Amino acid sequence: ASVTMFVSPQPVEATDDAFWDQFWADTATSVQDVFALVPAAEIRAVREESPSNLATLCYKAVEKLVQGAESGCHTEKERQIVLNCCRLLTRILPYIFEDPDWRGFFWSTVPGAGRGGGDEDDDNARPLAESLLLAVADLLFCPDFTVQSHRRSTVDTAEDIHSIDSCEYIWEAGVGFAHSPQPNYIHDLNRTELLKLLLTCFSEAMYLPPCSDSSNTNPWVQFFCSTENRHALPLFTSLLNVVCAYDPVGYGIPYNHLLFSDYREPLVEEAAQVLIVTLDYDSSTSSSPTVDGTTTGTAMDDVDPPGPDNLFVNYLSRIHREEDFQFILKGVARLLSNPLVQTYLPNSAKKIQFHQELLVLFWKLCDFNKKFLFFVLKSSDVLDILVPILYFLNDARADQSRVGLMHIGVFILLLLSGERNFGVRLNKPYSVRVPMDIPVFTGTHADLLIIVFHKIITSGHQRLQPLFDCLLTIVVNVSPYLKSLSMVAANKLLHLLEAFSTTWFLFSAVQNHHLVFFLLEVFNNIIQYQFDGNSNLVYAVIRKRNVFHQLANLPTDSQAIQKGLQRKKKTPEPISRTNSQDGVSMEGSHPAAPAEPGTLKTSLVATPGIDKLTEKSQVSEDGTMRSLEPESSQPPPEGNPPLAGSDGEPWSGPRRDRRRLSSTSSIGQWTPTPDWVMSWKSKLPLQTIMRLLQVLVPQVEKICIDKGLTDESEILKFLQHGTLVGLLPVPHPILIRKYQANSGTAMWFRTYMWGVIYLRNVDPPIWYDTDVKLFEIQRV
Repeated sequence: ASVTMFVSPQPVEATDDAFWDQFWADTATSVQDVFALVPAAEIRAVREESPSNLATLCYKAVEKLVQGAESGCHTEKERQIVLNCCRLLTRILPYIFEDPDWRGFFWSTVPGAGRGGGDEDDDNARPLAESLLLAVADLLFCPDFTVQSHRRSTVDTAEDIHSIDSCEYIWEAGVGFAHSPQPNYIHDLNRTELLKLLLTCFSEAMYLPPCSDSSNTNPWVQFFCSTENRHALPLFTSLLNVVCAYDPVGYGIPYNHLLFSDYREPLVEEAAQVLIVTLDYDSSTSSSPTVDGTTTGTAMDDVDPPGPDNLFVNYLSRIHREEDFQFILKGVARLLSNPLVQTYLPNSAKKIQFHQELLVLFWKLCDFNKKFLFFVLKSSDVLDILVPILYFLNDARADQSRVGLMHIGVFILLLLSGERNFGVRLNKPYSVRVPMDIPVFTGTHADLLIIVFHKIITSGHQRLQPLFDCLLTIVVNVSPYLKSLSMVAANKLLHLLEAFSTTWFLFSAVQNHHLVFFLLEVFNNIIQYQFDGNSNLVYAVIRKRNVFHQLANLPTDSQAIQKGLQRKKKTPEPISRTNSQDGVSMEGSHPAAPAEPGTLKTSLVATPGIDKLTEKSQVSEDGTMRSLEPESSQPPPEGNPPLAGSDGEPWSGPRRDRRRLSSTSSIGQWTPTPDWVMSWKSKLPLQTIMRLLQVLVPQVEKICIDKGLTDESEILKFLQHGTLVGLLPVPHPILIRKYQANSGTAMWFRTYMWGVIYLRNVDPPIWYDTDVKLFEIQRV
């Protein structure tokens, strides 16, 4: 049936079953067929010219789903009708959402549209949206349709769908469920279609512009994740387990994925997308669980406050068994590492494409469940998450269409770096050789992190400039715990300091000097707390001592400031690649490539500045942290602009084509003054380094003269055995900048997540060419 039949201005009666049934009676359709048969122009024409027919079609389709859920879909014909209604609604809903006049339609009650035709009056008042969501939830646990039947019998004793306990029908073993059902690809396909419809229901969020007030909850998600949905727990568990149990490599047989279609993967993708959308919840505005992951009372008690009303968020925050954490972490790490799996046979292993959804899921797990975060950091398993994230960051650094991926990777590392254990874990030697476009080095995971960050800063595209603060904050947070940096990483840190402390860079934007403060803090932390193992860094500092002397003698008069800014015209690149001995890249690696011209990307809202993203905590001698009252310690917060978004400008509603926050500063016509330079120059924390140079430089020079040395190894040997005990200033307290939840990042995650979902759903293209308001679709 084609839609043209009811574009007629004549309303068709809802009781005319023969007319309406032709929309779903067809047996051999797929969701792609429905998209082809029902063109966008015709849906819009019906919406404008015969609205009552569109309303009736939606109502009848929902009614069919409700009937299917009531009866339990025992016949092939009923299942076909349910699937066709599902596909039709998936096709039509975006066109309902894009029109503000229609948006309330599903939340209105249809007269006489109670469950099952309206025998009970109080049920008659259920809005169409609620009937639809409850029917989909029932259908997701429908024996012989989406789950294995537990009865070995004929239709007459078929299970009554209302008496079954769906907790016994969880789709996959894992959290809270030990039994792994027989795989059944028909069930997987049916679940996938129902989840697609569910995701489409939730996508109303795409048709509302971004706003800094994140209190506007999505009514579809709110209802679906409430106690009204009796399947909330088994469905949450099913989605989580299906994602975390998935193994794309299968039995490890090369080329296996080319011989057998994998019916699990589309289900896993859909499950991951539905899961992250249901978890879209602003934790900064809620009474969040306490640090140990519990609310008041024991972990699973229903003592007040019971946590968020969103049951999916609630269940996620209350997972607490070690084996459940192990299952989730292993699953996420396995899937994130999948694109890195190198085999000797090209294309012999299946590569998954949903790593961005997994990163959002991992973020939600750490953000909502602090016990999970501590579990992740308890062992070196956290490195199985770190290495893939660094791989993605390095790989995407030149690609403008993947700015969002860069941000989420950095946000996760910022969150992890707020915990001491993360810094400690980074000391583990790095031996896995994932081919990456970075210099070859021998060292630890800390070296890998610093080398990748250096690569992003020196050879990423310009839109990543807003992330520099975050990248360096992560390095500052881990620096007090780094036992021994390699020479390659030490040189990279000094190269960054050299680049950031040129006069033109310091004077060309109001916040550029913060980067120098961060780097000096890194050197101070390592010298004060980890001097013994870090002879490579000390040697690099001695070799580049002129950089520190230049900083100490930075000119502050107007003439010098102007002269510094003149230099910029000669060196347009923000950071020179010279003096950075890059050496040979790893074998088998490909250079980070820019986006193919014409690649679609979605715009992102701006992220808050680093001072809003984090709060300072001081580490006490016993290792505990106490939060510091925000005060004007260095770096000074003067005129701190918000961290720019993907297009680099402070928050101001939806993106248009505005310029990035470049060295020409987008904050009015700002010009550097002598007073301004003095205000921060006087606070540069150079004392420790100057004292170190004062003590060690003469000793190193003496060795060189005495022994006629030009060989590094002798000097390094001397530095390894040297000590500065009693010679350095009193160690400063360690400051950690911990990520703190705020509505700005909540909004960023919402636009990023829906942008990913929009771009990933191309077959069928559910939202393509509809009037989306949450972000803009741009071509690179």
